[in-house]
Amino acid sequence: MSQMESPKIKRALISVSNKMGLVDFAKGLVDAGIEIFSTGGTRRHLENSDVPVTDVATYTGFPEMMDGRVKTLHPKIFAGILARRNNEADTAAMQAHEIASFDLVVVNLYPFAATIARPNVLMQEAIEQIDIGGPSLVRAAAKNYDFVTVVTDPEQYWSVLEEIQTDGKTTTRLRRELMSKAFQHTAVYDKTIAEYFSGQTEGEVFPTTLQFSLNRQANLRYGENSHQSAALYSLENCPDANLINARQLNGKQLSYNNLLDLDSALAMVRSLDAPACSVIKHNNPCGAATSETLAMACKAGLAGDPLSAFGSVIAFNRIVDLDTANLLAEGDFFIEAIVAPNFQAEALGILKTRPKWKKNVRLLQVGQLATAQPGWEIRQLLGGMLVQDSDSQTDNPNDWKSVTEQKPDESLMKELMFGWHMVRFVKSNAITLSNNCSLVGVGAGQMSRVDSVEIAIKKAGDRAAGSVLASDAFFPFPDSIEVAARAKIAGIIQPGGSVRDDEVIAACNHHRIPLVLTGTRHFRH
Repeated sequence: MSQMESPKIKRALISVSNKMGLVDFAKGLVDAGIEIFSTGGTRRHLENSDVPVTDVATYTGFPEMMDGRVKTLHPKIFAGILARRNNEADTAAMQAHEIASFDLVVVNLYPFAATIARPNVLMQEAIEQIDIGGPSLVRAAAKNYDFVTVVTDPEQYWSVLEEIQTDGKTTTRLRRELMSKAFQHTAVYDKTIAEYFSGQTEGEVFPTTLQFSLNRQANLRYGENSHQSAALYSLENCPDANLINARQLNGKQLSYNNLLDLDSALAMVRSLDAPACSVIKHNNPCGAATSETLAMACKAGLAGDPLSAFGSVIAFNRIVDLDTANLLAEGDFFIEAIVAPNFQAEALGILKTRPKWKKNVRLLQVGQLATAQPGWEIRQLLGGMLVQDSDSQTDNPNDWKSVTEQKPDESLMKELMFGWHMVRFVKSNAITLSNNCSLVGVGAGQMSRVDSVEIAIKKAGDRAAGSVLASDAFFPFPDSIEVAARAKIAGIIQPGGSVRDDEVIAACNHHRIPLVLTGTRHFRH
């Protein structure tokens, strides 16, 4: 590319909402001999930090007006950005109208997404956070990327500054990369606005048009099977601790199946108050527990189904401590990955140096856990998508009904609550058996509910006696109750809602098994 096609950067136009790192970046530009033009709050921010800056209004001869709604929308600004430096007519027009070229445009947009995320935000507040001049500047600079460098994210500052400090200009490769990211930036912005106002239509829960903007985080070795290609993409602005933003502290690259299992494992423990451990295999729990300490929860979780736990993933809702790490290091088993808010230094050292694990086991730090914010679940169909609210609401035991003659005592009710939390993470038809707040048997994904009951009891073995049974949906027949009674189940929790509820309740009364109806189903297909 010739010198004419890649001019030295002489002037920068800066107008940003997010001012993180701006002062240092701007000082670096000034040191490189670049003149800075700016507006409003950005100009004052730079001036307060002793960065020399020219007011755009002084240059255009036209003041900011309408509370800042109009400030950069002027031909002397946009012509200076859009002019083709190797086009004689463009150059003549700039000279005739005394228009300066802008070679660097640094813009990020009003925080519309952050504004609408606030509770009880008014529509007028949202409207005032719709940026007009910003997207126009970004699009103009991106369109003319042959000659103009466009910056839309503070994380881009240093790669741009490094090239400027080296040669006074930026490379075609960097400008093209920044151009692509700039159009992605405005696309996401417009999508957010469109979806928000579509959702404001009375009676509408979902927008009429749903668009996605995903950023590729990594190419994976393969998908569910070795002949399938796969990649990991991220959504912007996820506020919850998640695997996409996790810090991997040890081990090989995560696989497609690892990520699916770890996501389910993390969901199981995320909202539990007591120290908790979940053990996931093929996207179903083969163990989970809460206890007084994390090590005790870990021991109980791994004991749920030790045979199935081989090659599983584990999630914790507490920082992994020394006792828990020692417990994991002593066991003669193989674990694919462990995810937790964090790891104590001593615990991390033990897990990373365990002979069978040190090069293989993936250790992921996700930060402080909290109950996930309600959102949407989206699943692909051939030719379209299914969208639904996530099944992440907290059930209220005060709404449950004890419908049998035998009532659960406080201890049994605590166990029923644990079982009800766990069963929502099992593929339906789902049955869990638990005792002492530990899973002892799981029946998952069967076409017949009674088959799931029988599998859970078989998995539990002698531990079935005295455990409680949770079912993600109603029992269509009392046959499952008969099977549970023979296994000496101590209590049952299920949604109810079958036309044969009376027969199911009668069977529980006959066997003196307390039955609690929640009124809420938790299918997980």
